[in-house]
Amino acid sequence: MHRVFKRSTAGVVALLGALMMVTLLTGCKFQPGWGYNKGYAPEQPIPFDHSLHVGNHNIQCQYCHNQVERSKHSNIPALSTCMNCHLQVATDKPNIQKLREAYDNGGSVEWVRVHMLPDFVHFNHSAHIAKGVNCQTCHGEVEKMQKVEQVSDLSMGWCVSCHREPENKAPLNCSTCHY
Repeated sequence: MHRVFKRSTAGVVALLGALMMVTLLTGCKFQPGWGYNKGYAPEQPIPFDHSLHVGNHNIQCQYCHNQVERSKHSNIPALSTCMNCHLQVATDKPNIQKLREAYDNGGSVEWVRVHMLPDFVHFNHSAHIAKGVNCQTCHGEVEKMQKVEQVSDLSMGWCVSCHREPENKAPLNCSTCHY
């Protein structure tokens, strides 16, 4: 019996070692489906070019995402925020005319959320902004994106690695991020 157990254990260890080697050599990542949306870049109902608005026109993230400094959650901008400029700017463009039509009819644009976390995780945007964390730290160089894409996997390991950096002085207790 002892010999069978030793051989079984050795077989399992060898199999795990082989899987790790294949993973390292091929770059394959074993990840669950949700919560690891790196590369996710959904089509939006109206294309929005962050490289134009943020990169070229230097509009700060907080102008459109105006709740990020005060709220646990960042907001998807209200149509009225877009119309602060687009009642007068680029009014001849078809996509701006769609915005205007929705605005005039009291409607909204159903933007598709790009960055998502599992329901059992809470992330406090205002706490990170208050500590001086740049939007690019988690969201990448949005100012260069014509189409927004999730650049980080936002996994627990990814977040914890940042919290472990001594200069960040960030909490590491589980209740910081989990209900």
